[in-house]
Amino acid sequence: MHEAASTLLGKSSGAPRILICRLSAIGDCILTMPLACALRRQFPGAFIAWAVQGASAPLVEEHPAVDLAIRISKPELRSPLGPWQLRKRLRAQKFDLALDPQGLTKSALVSWLSGARRRIGFARPVGREISPWLQTDLVRSCQPHVVDRYLELLGPLRVKAGQVEFRFPTDAASRYKLAPFLDQQRLQNGFAVVNPGAGWDSKLWPAERYADVARHLAIAHRLPTVIVWAGDREQTWGKEIAAGAGGHAILAPKTTLLELGELLRSSRLFIGSDTGPIHMAAAVGVPCIGIYGPTRPEECGPYGPGHRTVQAFYQSGSARQRRSAGNNAMRAVSAKEVCAACDGVIFQAKTGGISSSTTSTSLPRAA
Repeated sequence: MHEAASTLLGKSSGAPRILICRLSAIGDCILTMPLACALRRQFPGAFIAWAVQGASAPLVEEHPAVDLAIRISKPELRSPLGPWQLRKRLRAQKFDLALDPQGLTKSALVSWLSGARRRIGFARPVGREISPWLQTDLVRSCQPHVVDRYLELLGPLRVKAGQVEFRFPTDAASRYKLAPFLDQQRLQNGFAVVNPGAGWDSKLWPAERYADVARHLAIAHRLPTVIVWAGDREQTWGKEIAAGAGGHAILAPKTTLLELGELLRSSRLFIGSDTGPIHMAAAVGVPCIGIYGPTRPEECGPYGPGHRTVQAFYQSGSARQRRSAGNNAMRAVSAKEVCAACDGVIFQAKTGGISSSTTSTSLPRAA
């Protein structure tokens, strides 16, 4: 362990007890995985726990850098007695250090309740609500992308982030379960993945345009498309895409997050908006085409080389305003532009190039 970091933590044994407070959502938890990996590299003997909520928990529980996933329910943060019960549960782990990449009241509250002597979070504007008041160390972020921003939390420990790794969990049982589908659909030579869903309706791209892209991939590159989905609404969109793609797109079976990860590992290309699956695809090394509207690719695009993003204009406003906005910024991106981005990534893969790019069809502006 780095000597300065050991001194700062008050641990000569090199085995500090560390808590990561990134409660949700799926994509953001994936983008926090490099922070967990960097901590594990720097403190190989550490006990690393991760406080998490909801659907992201299985990914955290199976992550190789994490010793313990602490599932936190909504009542523990909202009910009158919940925080005190959570405090007791967290303090039993005797944490030395807590890091809060989320920067919200709820994540900072978990950090504070943990009893960790050092609590590292973000100064404003990245640290929002009352989160800066609950930290002992504040980091003023200067990095645009959230992966690099989260890694800035290592600064007060005098730890260098080093090479970015996701180490997304592998799952042999999921691979085995998916094998019959891949065999029956003759997908062993590779396929593209399309994800029509998104956490915000303002991030949705029309199903008929995904169908146009699937047809293009089949005709131009002999690449079939698999449509992934979660929930009834996305399944309906998936069926619309399959019907409109002229036999060139196949609806995937229902998958868990770990199964989706294994399906993506077998793919050659991913197309979708800024939501969990695109970050999952990038984490397992799949080239991505990201379609962006109410978020900025330079902040939350697929991380690493080999990806391309397309944005007509940025749907500006507060996070709440962008979440509740219409999807005009997404609809301004044409199928032709996304097909061109796909062509670029496929050509790049064939020729061994690793560049990434963002294409804007107009200067970024508010809708």
